[in-house]
Amino acid sequence: MMNRYSSRLSKLSQAFLNEKLKSAESYDRIAGYFCSSILEIAGESIENISGKARIICNSSLNPEDVMTASYANLKMKQEWCEFLPEEKYSNPSAVNRLKKLYELLSTKKLEVKVIPDEIYGLMHGKAGVITYKDGSKTSFLGSINETKSAFTLNYEMLWEDDSEESIQWVQEEFDFFWNNKYAVDLCDFVISDIDRISKRMIIPLKDWREDSEDAVPAVAVEEPVYRREFGLWEHQKYFVELAFREHKQKGGARLLLADMVGLGKTIQLAMSAKLMALYGDKPILIIVPKTLVYQWQDELKTLLDMPSAVWTGRFWVDENGYEYPVEGVKGILKCPRKVGIVSQGLITSKSEAAEMLKQMKYECVILDEAHRARRTNASKDPDIYKASPNNLLAFLNEITFQTRSLLLATATPVQINPIEVFDLIHALALPNDATKVLGDQYSLWRTKPQTGLDYISGSLKIPESEIEMWEIVRNPFPQKTENSRRIEIIRNQLDISDDTFVLPSKVYSEMRLSQKQKIKELYFDDAFVQNHNPYIRTVVRRTRKFLEETINKETGEYYLEKIGVELYGEKNEEALELKGYLYQAYTTAEEFCNLLSSRVKGGGFMSTLMLKRIGSTMLAGENTAKKMLAWTQEGKEKLKDLYEDIFDEDDEMDEDNRSEIKDLTTEEVLCLEKLVTVLKNNKDTDPKYAKTLDILMNGVEDEGPWKDKGCIIFSQYFDSAKYIAELLSIEIKDMPIGLYAGGEKSGIFEGGLFRKETKDNIKKAVKNHELKIIIGTDAASEGLNLQTLSTLINIDLPWNPTRLEQRKGRIQRIGQMSDKILIYNMRYKDSVEDKVHKKLSDRLKSIHEIFGQIPEVLEDVWIAMAQHDEKRAEEAINKIPKKHPFELKYELNIPKTEDWQSCTFVLDKTEKLKELMKGW
Repeated sequence: MMNRYSSRLSKLSQAFLNEKLKSAESYDRIAGYFCSSILEIAGESIENISGKARIICNSSLNPEDVMTASYANLKMKQEWCEFLPEEKYSNPSAVNRLKKLYELLSTKKLEVKVIPDEIYGLMHGKAGVITYKDGSKTSFLGSINETKSAFTLNYEMLWEDDSEESIQWVQEEFDFFWNNKYAVDLCDFVISDIDRISKRMIIPLKDWREDSEDAVPAVAVEEPVYRREFGLWEHQKYFVELAFREHKQKGGARLLLADMVGLGKTIQLAMSAKLMALYGDKPILIIVPKTLVYQWQDELKTLLDMPSAVWTGRFWVDENGYEYPVEGVKGILKCPRKVGIVSQGLITSKSEAAEMLKQMKYECVILDEAHRARRTNASKDPDIYKASPNNLLAFLNEITFQTRSLLLATATPVQINPIEVFDLIHALALPNDATKVLGDQYSLWRTKPQTGLDYISGSLKIPESEIEMWEIVRNPFPQKTENSRRIEIIRNQLDISDDTFVLPSKVYSEMRLSQKQKIKELYFDDAFVQNHNPYIRTVVRRTRKFLEETINKETGEYYLEKIGVELYGEKNEEALELKGYLYQAYTTAEEFCNLLSSRVKGGGFMSTLMLKRIGSTMLAGENTAKKMLAWTQEGKEKLKDLYEDIFDEDDEMDEDNRSEIKDLTTEEVLCLEKLVTVLKNNKDTDPKYAKTLDILMNGVEDEGPWKDKGCIIFSQYFDSAKYIAELLSIEIKDMPIGLYAGGEKSGIFEGGLFRKETKDNIKKAVKNHELKIIIGTDAASEGLNLQTLSTLINIDLPWNPTRLEQRKGRIQRIGQMSDKILIYNMRYKDSVEDKVHKKLSDRLKSIHEIFGQIPEVLEDVWIAMAQHDEKRAEEAINKIPKKHPFELKYELNIPKTEDWQSCTFVLDKTEKLKELMKGW
């Protein structure tokens, strides 16, 4: 029998839905759109059916998103959060509906699947099948969505038909979508978030500062990084909780974050900074390399909804790009936001503005890439205790007294000698209330740092006498938070609070025998020097290998989703041949390098620049030669002028690289002119471009075309990146090619034509699978999340090897759609890159295993090899210490973190923003 219903005549919620579901056994429904469908249906009568309801609905998921479960869950989570359910469902009736909905979903009485609307278009065909306890069925079809407004407010029409033919037809349609390979279950995050929002309570900032059991989650749970991204991993949450907990205690947080590249140091520091900014009244100062200042500002805004201002050298620029004019250098003290970001170049140049910064008091100071703060004589001065600090380390040693908390971050705390990590820890320990770091001025760890490091490394046997044992243990004595039962017992028995970091010498002599025994057990049985030394307490370091191979007992899953790496281009036969004009051009560049380096003392950086550029693309080599000639003719004196003109981003030059070349000799000029002539007359295709095109179109071995997998192509230089992007857009006509570079130089190439595009839009296009090939300079090597791409081509190999890790980290990250990423490293046979590759091949593996990251000092090897100085190259390699100066704390005692995701107490969003908008 067929029945027709109209909302003009009666409310369909009563006349149809509630009535028809009264004695229903099950309910299969093809609904409308994801968010409204699952939220509103619970307000009707599904809870009355004896079986279960199944709903299939639309989602804006991309078809490619659902091929990987983790990425499908992320996109569903993003779609849910963009709906802003915490704002839309805040009144009491909405909260009650959410509670009902959660009960249905959690008990599996209601099951929901979503299907990308790109597959079959929007689900305008709304239909359903109701099955009754006696086995009878009915079907319906109409315009009505599964929403409260559809059933109670809108004008809707609905047809019911209980004929076998109609029921079968609708059921077949439902089954087709429900069992479709593109249909995915509603993710756990959405279900748990429905429960969280139904219990959500807003707490004032004042109350949060005074007392909050969920202090960190209350701030973090509704941040963009949690709502629209993957959230924070367990190891990241651990550091944030540690930093904030210590910030609130005596001495503040004094930590060195030394995670491997790709494990998200920036977001850990940023989240810690936000918590501290909200907790205290003083400003936050963030010091980063110049190339990262705007990246930091962007991540604060997009991931944490956190306003900040960047100092340009002349004025402040806020998160919206608004400039704040100031009068003179004192204007640096007038930051318009609570968080100010400055370039390390400000410090390394010993500017007047840097001196001004020392006048302020801070809640927290953060130094990123902290290994740049180091002594200049780590390998030269025979007295290892006499540090000759560079400008950045000298500044750090002063600013440490001006801040409650100091957070340092670097993947490579040791470049040449383990004493460098002591220098960083020592800077943390200088204030009087920071004795928890290295103890007081008489501590062995402070007065004899090399001895302490030798104890830790095992190269020196730990003393066994009770007097020496007690001196090592007591100064500083660990806190209860060290996760050691013996430490807790000792502090409790001696009635020593966690605010006391140095125990008096006489305490040991006054102890009972049982207490002394506890100290000995801590020292010998618990391996105090290895497991509780000051470095372990201060340095937080995790490796990708450990996180990928260790199961979290709480979740039963690995701490980090493992992503394999397949590397190509490393074999000798895979190096590209230097033939014909290429060989002539490269040998001419080598001749220029030899001429300049033999004449200019300390000119290794500048003299080898030509070889680095021509090793990228021939176009880059030609441009460099032309610019050098023009630079000479115009009488420019500082090599920095040329450096800034060539590079995509102006990174701070090391103090050792600031030698000046006032002019070029006639012989050097003739050499450059010859190079320009050779390159200008060549009409052949650049070998690196030709190889790139071949890999994109045909792949390597049996992996298939890389263009289909999505590919990020890296070059150090903008002209190389632009050249390759333009040519690829002409050759690969059916695909747009992205160009991601510094400043305002990013955009899209299509058919050889370029249009400017913002970095944000390029990132969005990659995320939505609209852009599958992107060429980036090293401006793209940090901060970009490119999980939708699974292949990477390095057109040139950066002479700073950390860049390779950073580039790889763009795609080797959580949410990667493939279980393996593919990387191709290009180099010319018999070039400097090739020679260095051979020279380091035996050592790189062991160095990488020691540090989890190759130290930047290996850049010296490249320069030495370019200057044909193999002895100096060997010396640079041998400077690398053979053993880590500290163990991996996280891997010895894996800490348990709070459940941030289910936190129901949240800070008021308006209050948070108001606090962070305060100026200095």
